[in-house]
Amino acid sequence: MLLLEPNRVVPVTRLVDAVWEDAPPATASHQVRKAVAELRRRIPDGSSVITTQGSGYRSVIPPDRLDLALFLSGVQDAHLALESGDTSSATRTLTFVLDLWRGPVMLDGGGPVIAAASAHLEERRLSAMEQLIELRLQNGEAGELTGDLRDLIAGNPLRETLRRLLMLALYRSGRQAEALEEYGRVRHLLAEELGIGPSSQLTTLYEQMLRESPELAAPAAVPPGDRPTARGLVTDAPCTLPYDLVDFTGRERELRRLMAYATAPQPGARIVAIDGMGGCGKTSLAVRAAHRLAGRYPDGQLHVDLRGFTPGEEPERPAAVLESLLHTLGFPRERLMPGDVQGLSALWRATLAGRRILLLLDDAASSEQVLPLLPSSPSCLVLITGRMRLVGLDGAEWISLGTMSDKESTELLAGTLGKDRIAAEPEATATLAELCGHLPLAIRLATSRLRNRPRWNIGYLVERLVDETHRLDELSLGNRSIEASLNLSYLAMAPSKRFALRMLGLHPATTFDAHSAAALLGTSVQEAEKTLEYLLDVHLLQQHEIRLYTFHDLVRDFVHGLRPRDSSPENTELERAAVDRTLRYYVLAARKACDVLFPGRSRINRELPPGPSIEIPQLQNSDRALAWLDRERGALLGAVALSERYGFHAHTAHLTRDVVFHLNLRGYFREFRELCGTGVAAARRLEDPQLLRISLGNLAVAHWKLGRFREGITTATEGLEIARATGESSGEGFCLDLLGLLHSALGDLPEAFRYLRQGVALHRTIGYERQEAESLGNLSSLHSWTGNYREALNTAGQAMRLNQRLGIQDNQVSALSDMAIAHLGLNDVWQALSCLEEALDLADETHTPENVALVLALRAESRQRLGDHEAAHRDTERALRLARSKGTPLRQSAVENLLGLVHRRRKRFSAAFELHEHAYRRATAIGYRIEIARAAFGLAEACESLGRREEAARYHERAEELFTGMGIPRTCRPNT
Repeated sequence: MLLLEPNRVVPVTRLVDAVWEDAPPATASHQVRKAVAELRRRIPDGSSVITTQGSGYRSVIPPDRLDLALFLSGVQDAHLALESGDTSSATRTLTFVLDLWRGPVMLDGGGPVIAAASAHLEERRLSAMEQLIELRLQNGEAGELTGDLRDLIAGNPLRETLRRLLMLALYRSGRQAEALEEYGRVRHLLAEELGIGPSSQLTTLYEQMLRESPELAAPAAVPPGDRPTARGLVTDAPCTLPYDLVDFTGRERELRRLMAYATAPQPGARIVAIDGMGGCGKTSLAVRAAHRLAGRYPDGQLHVDLRGFTPGEEPERPAAVLESLLHTLGFPRERLMPGDVQGLSALWRATLAGRRILLLLDDAASSEQVLPLLPSSPSCLVLITGRMRLVGLDGAEWISLGTMSDKESTELLAGTLGKDRIAAEPEATATLAELCGHLPLAIRLATSRLRNRPRWNIGYLVERLVDETHRLDELSLGNRSIEASLNLSYLAMAPSKRFALRMLGLHPATTFDAHSAAALLGTSVQEAEKTLEYLLDVHLLQQHEIRLYTFHDLVRDFVHGLRPRDSSPENTELERAAVDRTLRYYVLAARKACDVLFPGRSRINRELPPGPSIEIPQLQNSDRALAWLDRERGALLGAVALSERYGFHAHTAHLTRDVVFHLNLRGYFREFRELCGTGVAAARRLEDPQLLRISLGNLAVAHWKLGRFREGITTATEGLEIARATGESSGEGFCLDLLGLLHSALGDLPEAFRYLRQGVALHRTIGYERQEAESLGNLSSLHSWTGNYREALNTAGQAMRLNQRLGIQDNQVSALSDMAIAHLGLNDVWQALSCLEEALDLADETHTPENVALVLALRAESRQRLGDHEAAHRDTERALRLARSKGTPLRQSAVENLLGLVHRRRKRFSAAFELHEHAYRRATAIGYRIEIARAAFGLAEACESLGRREEAARYHERAEELFTGMGIPRTCRPNT
């Protein structure tokens, strides 16, 4: 373990983990120290070889004394030699370091950690061996390699790279039949062992051998004094390709697609264009593909930097590029006509006729820049990279690069930082990749920072990157940075597009559509969509779903940093106007959606201040309205925060009033409460009594839902006083209902009855049927609690008829639940089940899921009473899942008590005890007296059946105290 990390401190805890894994003895640390003492005694000068530092040990070994260090540094030296084209030096270095191996390293013993390290090093050895054999094949060797290759394959039968090299060695040795037979063997083995076929590389090689392709011919042996290129090409074929990254990672799918297209028959020149945002690895992919394809283009591989987005420079002119390319192919400059694009282009195409040339045009700015450079010969391949899709290139195959996957990002981090460092901080590594936006350039800049700061660990860099305001500053090194890369794309755009990008940075959502963008930009929806599509083309926006646009995280950071650059009064005013339009859009659209979904709401007298006309989407039916609210929930919450930040108090009050309807519907109760508080604050600033009363009412509902009953009473009382002072009867009735609910939750049933009856009478007087129905439902619950089931049934029936007339499905579900509870109290189980089935036909788990949970719990009890225990069990599981995932504490405790009753009746007393105990804790935490009492009663019954008599007596005493205090008769205490 110490030699695997020479000259680095290895903590004792890691040594303990390596030896004993998850079950170290109590003496583990002592045994490690004892072992270290023994090693120091046995090794000459052992105390200086193994030193103690802090809570660990360090092996002090010069690099030239450790064959592992020699091997790893030698492999790196060989890679550097290959990058510079010195294959002879690379061959000698690899031969030397591979001779250090005398068999598998650390074979057997040592546990999983040592075994993993051994496997990792063996993989490095095989990769180096494959590289050496590849070089020797390029140098003209063949037959002498087959023995070594067969030995390696015997130990690694599924390694296709070794099979490919053996086939090539056999073929070049004149043993074509054996080479083809080797392919048959590996194909059969892969099918038998893994159920897959050979790779495309192996299959292509087999097909080339069948055709006796000249590309497979062995190169002539190179004299020792010459320096061949890494591809074994002749020296008179020009090659100006950049070096291929040693640690190139990922993009396998895109690379396979590129290679397949580049090698497929085409009637004209093959053109593959790669587009993507700055820093996504376009050039690296193109260079990797160019090096892989170089052997197919023996007449030359040419690279041109078109400087489409180079800071401080104009894009290269086609005429200048053509002059340079023709000169590279041997034309004297004096024979070329400078600036004659048409003449130079014709000469270029004539020169390439019949020649096999690979041309890499990097960083293209436009189709006009590229078109004169394209050859017409079908024997040529053109690779083009650019930040935007060059739509004028007919016949090109387009590959758009996005960000890397999680796996690819981790592999790139491991390749640049080392697998051990990544393994030591897996969570921080995943977070680092996410903060880098899975963008290759950002990941490389981050790892460069870590390599240049040896005392930093990954977690520390993550802490620095979490701050969005400084993230782009951290992702920079020298003259390379994410900000500089994005700035090139930004500066290349027209001023109007720059302005649009800056304004879009104000959008309150991470994902937005053309309608909201049109409001923000002050244009028509059609014009906004054109702008969004342009920004999509230049990869400053992304699109993960049709019609929806989003910023890459790092682009968003960049755009947010743009606004302070231009904070003139004029731009500040333009920004404020854009925010006003955006908020106005969300106010109007949310109002329209809520009018469709929640008809009969009280109208707000205060309108928004006059402003521009805003186009909102078509939300004419409930499906569209709900889909829009679901999709825009994050945007609406962001819009509220934006309106608060800019002081648009009227927008804030209107938005919060409508958004809370949707939050309540979907069960987002904590967000519901926070937003209600924001609405109250905005209404107070506006000094608008109606808005304040509405906002206070909504906040009281939130308090009730979350079990903050006394705060709710205070809030609802203030709302009631405002409603009475302003003569707002509907608001007065609403507040009376709330006070009835809140007092009932606290167990003050006489006060609850009084408030609810006043509310019902007032609603009937003013004809507010929606709220009357809700008040009747609440009264029905109180009648059931107190055992007056016939009155409960009558009241719930009235509520049901009103809700049917109004067409409010969710409230019909609640009324049917109340009717079922009353029927169960009257022992009319079939009628109860009929109501519940009707309720489930109307219900939707995504609409007020806690109400569906109650219906399912009631149906579980009904089915159990009728002897259908299996169906009751299914309902129990589903009800519990819904209540616990989306229910309020009130509904969770009610459902758990119901299901506890179901388990008690099936004599599953332990399960019943657990459910009642959960309900008891939840209800006690919020002071919900009826469910505390029911839970205590259920616990008493369960404990009695389990033989825990002392506990049963305590719980019985507690239940009796609560039921008596609320005036609930004994006859209805065990029931629902």
